[in-house]
Amino acid sequence: MYEAEINRKNQTAFVFLVDQSGSMDLPFGGTPGKKKKDGVADALNRLLQTLVFRCAKGDVIHDRYYIGVIGYGDSVGSGWGGALAGQTLVPVSQMANNPLRIETRTRKADDGAGGLVEETIRFPVWFEAVAKGRTKMCEALRLACGAVEDFVKNCPTCFPPIVINISDGAATDGDPEPEAAALRAIASQDGNVLLFNIHISSLNERPIQFPISDALLPSDDYAQRLYRMSSPLPSVLIEQAQATEIDIRDGARGFVFNGDLVSVIQFLDIGTRVQTAY
Repeated sequence: MYEAEINRKNQTAFVFLVDQSGSMDLPFGGTPGKKKKDGVADALNRLLQTLVFRCAKGDVIHDRYYIGVIGYGDSVGSGWGGALAGQTLVPVSQMANNPLRIETRTRKADDGAGGLVEETIRFPVWFEAVAKGRTKMCEALRLACGAVEDFVKNCPTCFPPIVINISDGAATDGDPEPEAAALRAIASQDGNVLLFNIHISSLNERPIQFPISDALLPSDDYAQRLYRMSSPLPSVLIEQAQATEIDIRDGARGFVFNGDLVSVIQFLDIGTRVQTAY
């Protein structure tokens, strides 16, 4: 399973659930000067641009992916703004053509002589950093469930959709495990929907990435619950991650606990690194 080719006639979907509760206004652990809401928004916008690049051939963006962003905090709903406002899943070409804005940013780059040089880049922004309200994770999972179920009905042979939940706290609207189980139970002919979880922290502690057992996690209920909610990584993602020398073993779950900005970026890349074809 998890072998379906992704192409223009057999797309897949990526859905990102982003915690926008008030605690996301706190500092990002291990990243001085960066708030969690800003670090997550930057990482997600960078990944969205990467997904566009993966579907580009010349000047044409081929719709091999549908992308969804759901924010949950003071309210729960579509994380898109501007021309995409109110929509849940959108074709990647539609997303590519409708950023909220293009920012000019600077970054350090290799100067070819062992040093670094500052260069200016254009940075598309689709998702805004927000931090307000409580952590309505259960409602966000239900909304994702409806969107993914409709997608699979319309594309029954697809590579199963991947849902990535990013949060810094426990759900405040009930137990999210039944909602997570319902989401994972949705299946295409190629396998069940994959649900991955990233817990981000204000603490300067070592992230626990892709555990193969809950024995590797703190004994508190929150860490154990997120582990149980997370799907095992299919072999195709493990193999592609191992090819880049990232240490992931068979049986690993799509879960990061106490994630810093670096581990969030790595996880988002690994969680969406599936083979595609034109």
